[in-house]
Amino acid sequence: MPILSLSEFRDAVPRGARIMGLDLGSKTIGLALSDARFSIASPLVTLMRKKFTADALALKSLIDEHNVGGLLLGLPINMDGTEGPRCQSTRQFAANLMEKFDMPIAFHDERLSTAAVERVLIGEADMTRKRRGEVVDKMAAAWILQGALDIMAGQG
Repeated sequence: MPILSLSEFRDAVPRGARIMGLDLGSKTIGLALSDARFSIASPLVTLMRKKFTADALALKSLIDEHNVGGLLLGLPINMDGTEGPRCQSTRQFAANLMEKFDMPIAFHDERLSTAAVERVLIGEADMTRKRRGEVVDKMAAAWILQGALDIMAGQG
């Protein structure tokens, strides 16, 4: 299955299944889940990255556990709209996932997601640096996923 646009993605995710949002970092993968109606994103967990096969096995376990029918990956586009090495890495990760999982995959622009989450965690939640480090990746995944859910809701 090819990488889909958000409108194609929404229609390709099986009814009653959930979407898993991924915020790929070099050391971690932040994960979030939608509800079955695709309206609310919630942070799930942050995985420590290992080799791709181990990462895929960990994802597969969570996909099965949470009835996930599609994966939405944050695409780290540069502020000027160009794609750099991090985008290439994310696209390659998605291509590798497509070989392992038969499910719809889409990308969503993640520019400023981590910065926005950091501002919330510092300003409103008054979290320590250590505690922010523990939650920022899964919160960023939820931020990315919620942005995509909001766009998909407007396409219905």
